Amino acid sequence: MTTTKRTYKRTRKRRKPTTRKRFRPFRNLSRKTIAWGAVGMIAVYVWCFYHFFVGPTGFRWRALYGEAKYPEGYEIHGIDISHYQTNIDWEKVANAMIEGNPIRFVIMKSTEGTGKLDETFYENYQSAGDYGFIRGAYHFWSTKSSARDQAYYFLDKVHLNDGDLPPVLDVEHKRPDQTTEDFQRDVLTWLHIVEDKYHVKPILYTYHKFKQQYLSAPVFNDYPYWIAHYYVDKVEYKGAWKFWQHTDAGKIPGIKGYVDFNIYNGSYYDLKKMAIGSSRW
Repeated sequence: MTTTKRTYKRTRKRRKPTTRKRFRPFRNLSRKTIAWGAVGMIAVYVWCFYHFFVGPTGFRWRALYGEAKYPEGYEIHGIDISHYQTNIDWEKVANAMIEGNPIRFVIMKSTEGTGKLDETFYENYQSAGDYGFIRGAYHFWSTKSSARDQAYYFLDKVHLNDGDLPPVLDVEHKRPDQTTEDFQRDVLTWLHIVEDKYHVKPILYTYHKFKQQYLSAPVFNDYPYWIAHYYVDKVEYKGAWKFWQHTDAGKIPGIKGYVDFNIYNGSYYDLKKMAIGSSRW
């Protein structure tokens, strides 16, 4: 008889599975603490939004939504217009007020480049004179035409009279491939040609930053500066200026939609002394 030897396999004692504790950073925070943290984050967001977006354009927001507030301390107000302001009721404009002051001057677009005459210029020019406004006309600079050709095109289409403001050159663009020196030379060419015709320094219109970047040479300080600087309560430009276009969202009776508002940096007497032919009065 044979006997079978039994073998037994040792089995290890099974360990109970362990569960790792998850890291929960907010587990020990109370609901009140979390709520206050959320409020703080919202407050920071609101402050950043106001500081970087609402604040810099606050003047425009107020103008658009009926709570307009304009720069204080100026009495001589005016507007500038073009074909974008259609069917103007000049009688209503003549009786309109800006910050409690009458509108004293109207500057209108006349020409652009060497082939664009504003379709409303002659009518606007006549009507503004009929209603007693001091008138002005501006030429919009084109990067596609020579300065000389643009100057003579302006002189051919626009015939200003004694009592009108000096001619205005509106410069807002420069060709990317043109050097600053060549650009300045071109602008001066236009100014000199027109000055020779009217015997008065033309007005130079441009934006604050554009002037600083491209037209800051001392020679341009000889020309009355009309600065376009929107939605601020004071001019940041440190040099001398005569006119300030402070908003493109103005509203007055007689003009549908928005219109640019301007102020003159001086008295009404000074404004009239700027006019063409004033030296002969």
